[in-house]
Amino acid sequence: MSSEKVIAFTDANFEREVIQSDTPVLVDFWATWCAPCKAISPLVDAVADEYAGKVKVGKVNVDENQATPGKYGVRGIPTIILFKGGVVVDQIVGAVPKSQLDALIAKAL
Repeated sequence: MSSEKVIAFTDANFEREVIQSDTPVLVDFWATWCAPCKAISPLVDAVADEYAGKVKVGKVNVDENQATPGKYGVRGIPTIILFKGGVVVDQIVGAVPKSQLDALIAKAL
């Protein structure tokens, strides 16, 4: 995670940081060995910088935190899920262009 605005979400802090958040939250489910995850990572960083103060952005390492991805049906990575008010608004699976991330975020703003 190169942007300091990207938060590391874990099974332990997910409820507090994501579900109870007052602002929309974009969550990137990823793993260190996943090439598409590495490809989309700079875009997630850019989104974190661009939407700072409007959208909370973070990542869940699926190898280190297995309960949360299971709870939300994450079967492939990267999976990007947008939460608002503790509820899933929408999700994208796979490496996508930034325009798709922007369109996803627009659904919660």
